[in-house]
Amino acid sequence: MSTDVKIPRAVAIVGSTASGKSALAMEICKRHGGELVSMDSMQIYRGMDVGTAKPTEIERAQVRHHMIDVVEPTENYSCGAYVEAATKVIREVESRGKLPVLCGGTGLYLDGLLRGGFGENYADPALRAQLEDFADAQGANALHARLAELDPESAAAIHPNNVKRVVRAIEICTLSGKTKTELDKLSREADPQVDALVIGIRYNNREALYDRIGRRVELMLRDGLVQETERLWKAGVFEVNATAAGAIGYKEILPYLQGHVSLEQAAEDLKTATRRYAKRQMTWFYAKPWVTWIDADTGSGMRSFEEIVNICENTCKDKGFLL
Repeated sequence: MSTDVKIPRAVAIVGSTASGKSALAMEICKRHGGELVSMDSMQIYRGMDVGTAKPTEIERAQVRHHMIDVVEPTENYSCGAYVEAATKVIREVESRGKLPVLCGGTGLYLDGLLRGGFGENYADPALRAQLEDFADAQGANALHARLAELDPESAAAIHPNNVKRVVRAIEICTLSGKTKTELDKLSREADPQVDALVIGIRYNNREALYDRIGRRVELMLRDGLVQETERLWKAGVFEVNATAAGAIGYKEILPYLQGHVSLEQAAEDLKTATRRYAKRQMTWFYAKPWVTWIDADTGSGMRSFEEIVNICENTCKDKGFLL
């Protein structure tokens, strides 16, 4: 990157699902003239609202949101495409004198912004599991056909029965939007797209987080997750977009709609899957030395929301990201 091009600055709020990061990001935006830039790989899809815990219309009226409802759920969307679009949004927000506040649990999106969008270790355990499930259900040849559409060069070099390598090749294409050859070249040339102070919310008492996850699942069911899943299913979304089909929430409710499990079992399966996903998210973020952590709880119990906000504000001010 040319030295005369100023890298935009932003505050990023990360953490696992149901950790309270969205509420914290919203409050920072309200107090400091910020605009929220989503880093959620599922909220970019239109019509996938309840299952992705999108901000409500009231919340969007209070704080301007970006990178939500970007594409139709029948379209594929890569990490590379996200980085390109989000970088433009962040620059535009900053140019208007506003504070870009990034928020979300898709670590690869943030990693792309911080490292130029193309990292040699691109991996997403959740996506990999979805692809492996697809191979089990549809067959190795069906999975190989998907790779042939994304990366003909890799497909020609990998036998359909080598499911592990096929999955890896699809994983690279999906996350980067590039073939492996292109990715290797871009990894050597890429520059950071944003200078971000990354604040993470974590729970020392894991049961406290699991309780929040349980309450979120119940809220989603109350707000129409079953009906939303049925609408997407009947529209054929899950047939053409394996990412959507494998998204936590929809993939647990679909068996209920197909008559395979009870709603109660589907709800329990969703809670279990969400807890496992939260654990994977935190494992990913814990490995990043550039995250500054805020404990949502201490030995004496849960911190109040106001206390968490104040800690975040003071951290941002100390680091020079807030006046």
